[in-house]
Amino acid sequence: MNATKHQTSIRPWLVLAVVAAFLSALSVSAQVTSSTSSSSGQATVQTEVKRGEVIYVSGNDVVVKLKDGTVKHLVIPDDKRFNVDGQDLSVHDLKPGMKFEKTVVTTTTPKVVKTVTQAKGKVWYVSGNNLIVSYPGGVNKQYKVPDGTKFNIDGQEKSVYELRKGMNISATVIKEVPETDVSMASNVLGAAPPPPTPAVTAEAPLLIEEAAPAPVEQAAVTPAKLPKTGSELPLIGLVGLISLAGGFATRAMRRLKA
Repeated sequence: MNATKHQTSIRPWLVLAVVAAFLSALSVSAQVTSSTSSSSGQATVQTEVKRGEVIYVSGNDVVVKLKDGTVKHLVIPDDKRFNVDGQDLSVHDLKPGMKFEKTVVTTTTPKVVKTVTQAKGKVWYVSGNNLIVSYPGGVNKQYKVPDGTKFNIDGQEKSVYELRKGMNISATVIKEVPETDVSMASNVLGAAPPPPTPAVTAEAPLLIEEAAPAPVEQAAVTPAKLPKTGSELPLIGLVGLISLAGGFATRAMRRLKA
């Protein structure tokens, strides 16, 4: 219970502290006002043309060979488009052998961002060109004062080296930061590989095949063959019988003549 009463008793102090911090912040903001502007210089434009050939495609991975012989591996997103022979193609439509020409235009524009701050405060510390200014509410800010800066002190202009602790000052703090804007635009034109050239086949010599002459038919001479059961003995007997008959005929004729 005591702890609860103690917490209740300090709450007004917390509220006052928050209000004081808020009022202090408002007071500081009232004492410090800033504005920012930028000025651009003359832009320079650089154009670079790269030519090459697609030698490998797998998914979003593409390997290209540039004209100078350099081989590069690229990971191309799905939404990237290529103009190939007038057609809008994605990375998944690329094929090995496609020629491409990429034109990259780089525009570089120098600019200076200037921040001008109007500040009213009191010198809290000064050493050389290092200055710490105290603003209402106990907020201190440190500055590096460039040479030639003048401060208005009671209607008189004074340099940083003439400032002393406790002086009320009104100063314009200028901060310039050089920056460079770089924009790039690229355009890729491609051409599909030429159709493959058909292999040239040498003409074969013309040959004329003549009809072969008709074959001459020859009568087949088949030698006579004796029956398997025959032999030369009957033939000899027949010859002997004819000779014997001839002998008898000769004798008969002689007798008749006698």
